[in-house]
Amino acid sequence: MSEAERKARRERLAALRDAGVDPFPARVEAVERIADVRARCDDRDEASLEADPVQVAIAGRLMSQRSFGKLMFLTLREDGAQLQVSARKGDVDPGVFASVRALDVGDFIRVEGALWRTRTGELTVRIARVQLLAKGLRPLPEKWHGLSDVETRFRQRYLDLLVTAATREMAVRRSETVRALRAFLDGRGFLEVETPILQPIYGGALARPFTTHHNAYDQQLYLRVSDELYLKRLVIGGLDRVYEVGRAFRNEGVSRKHNPEFTMMECYQAYADYRDMMDLTEAMVGHVVETVNGTSRLTYQEQEIDFTPPWPRRTLQESIHEAVGIDVLAHADADSLRAAMGVAGLDPSEEPTWALMVDDLISQYVEPNLIQPTFLVDYPVDLSPLAKRSPGNPLLVERFELFVAGMELANAFSELNDPDDQRQRFEAQRTARESGDEEAHPLDEDYLLALEHGMPPTGGLGVGVDRLVMLLTDSPTLREALLFPHVRPERG
Repeated sequence: MSEAERKARRERLAALRDAGVDPFPARVEAVERIADVRARCDDRDEASLEADPVQVAIAGRLMSQRSFGKLMFLTLREDGAQLQVSARKGDVDPGVFASVRALDVGDFIRVEGALWRTRTGELTVRIARVQLLAKGLRPLPEKWHGLSDVETRFRQRYLDLLVTAATREMAVRRSETVRALRAFLDGRGFLEVETPILQPIYGGALARPFTTHHNAYDQQLYLRVSDELYLKRLVIGGLDRVYEVGRAFRNEGVSRKHNPEFTMMECYQAYADYRDMMDLTEAMVGHVVETVNGTSRLTYQEQEIDFTPPWPRRTLQESIHEAVGIDVLAHADADSLRAAMGVAGLDPSEEPTWALMVDDLISQYVEPNLIQPTFLVDYPVDLSPLAKRSPGNPLLVERFELFVAGMELANAFSELNDPDDQRQRFEAQRTARESGDEEAHPLDEDYLLALEHGMPPTGGLGVGVDRLVMLLTDSPTLREALLFPHVRPERG
């Protein structure tokens, strides 16, 4: 914005105040939504409107102005819907015409008048009365150029929403996605709950937390990395089916698939295991895609993805063997697996444990190729300190992850409900932390106390809402699927 334009807008603001006009009035007289006007009158032709005039009162943001001497056309936008308004000198009170000419793009106004159609058939409101509702002191981005700088789009998302149709569509679909998730779970008898975001001990995931301080109790607290342990406390308390849609926070970097603050849906069902949660996930994600997208198929980054069930269910063991020719269960320690990688022509892993090496193989050689919805099942126990061991192999747990378009979309377990085994897992995590693993799970004595009172066999599931929105909006990065993504501090 040039200094001259800034000055001109300020001068118009001052002139309004000098004339006794409040540029930011506290009240708005009754108006009809623009979308409702269009729904009611879009099928009315010119002759119909002349024979039976329709008077309307609408309000919105002034998005464009065109002047043809004595005739002016303006475009108003309200909640995504637009309608043209017009003013002709000589047809309206001179004061009204002068008020229209003094408006700036970005101002919010209310207009009253009759509907008519232009020569091109555009439905238009002929202004009889106009009121300024809020003065815009800075211009909007140019209509045809918009916001080309990515960082500006994210820092000033309010402007991006105004000029980028895809961003508004993302916001709408995001809301529809969360609503569809809730509707599905409500229909299955789940109870929506809220659990603490500020936690004295963080847990439920292998991640580094954000820390804060409570002054009144002189207490260090953490922003939750997951709501898992609190939701399972509720199952212990007799709430057999619970879910929460809420924010989680992990002190990690920003990437195409990661943001330090993100939205998760977690649900827990008593008397269920990870096989039941696979069935639930397949039905729920399929329902959301069908509801929001209108079909079970969608195109994401030029790849067609079909969410029609059933989805493949493959073990980590077979998936890694197919990708790189290594049977990780036949090489069940770090040295053996590292040697097998060398034989296979792969760079030796720098990960210190067998479980982390398996995770690295999945991330590098399996995950990127899982485009269609696919369940990977049976994970190393050391990667899953809250999951129940597999009856067939003590090295593994009953856990699955859902992958779509080369990224993890959901994570689920048969939840560990043996308090003694859970304590041993926590102790192993503490040892890993003392060895330098900053993402190791802390030992939570209060959770162990709750678990000792008894938790029924339970299946748990977490779904990354932001990544689901990525798929439903064809967004190449997570930041495009967030209304306010995390950005670097601006350099002064």
